[in-house]
Amino acid sequence: MSMINYASREINCKIVYYGPGLGGKTTNLEYIFNKVAPNTRGKLISLATESERTLFFDFLPVDLGTIRGFKTRFHLYTVPGQVYYNASRKLILKGVDGVVFVADSQVERLDANIESMHNLYENLAEYGYDLRQIPFVIQYNKRDLPNVSPVEELDQHLNPDRVPSYEGVATTGVGVFDTLKAVAKLVIKSLG
Repeated sequence: MSMINYASREINCKIVYYGPGLGGKTTNLEYIFNKVAPNTRGKLISLATESERTLFFDFLPVDLGTIRGFKTRFHLYTVPGQVYYNASRKLILKGVDGVVFVADSQVERLDANIESMHNLYENLAEYGYDLRQIPFVIQYNKRDLPNVSPVEELDQHLNPDRVPSYEGVATTGVGVFDTLKAVAKLVIKSLG
């Protein structure tokens, strides 16, 4: 899980943005990257491999305060949304400290959201993690579109444990920092 670097007095925490393809995970990270002060962030890195040509592996460290004299550095990752990239999704989850599930609110994407949520539980279980024991929040993205499911319906299918959830429009930043702050606070609380 989190790594402590005593030499630099930093606690490094890993937050993974998970969800169906084209749901807004990368858009969330790009928005955060563009709004965070350049002196508090690293580079936004995107990787594509031969076998996974559209895979974007976004990495963004963000400084968000101190714990017992240690700076907290958050490393934000996205997973490829398509389930056929499951090996990469699983690998990116290794050592995770917090998860943001970015759901696509469009009515026709409900099955893809459910499939991705089940995939998240399965992949975490392979590492011996229980999502109910990990800092976890949900963002219902694309709330600006005309054909969105009501939040109550999304909660019924995706949020049975009633974790914190936020409505979002990642393209304009609505809910993006609320979601990040919520998961970051839960991660910090879990360290204490």
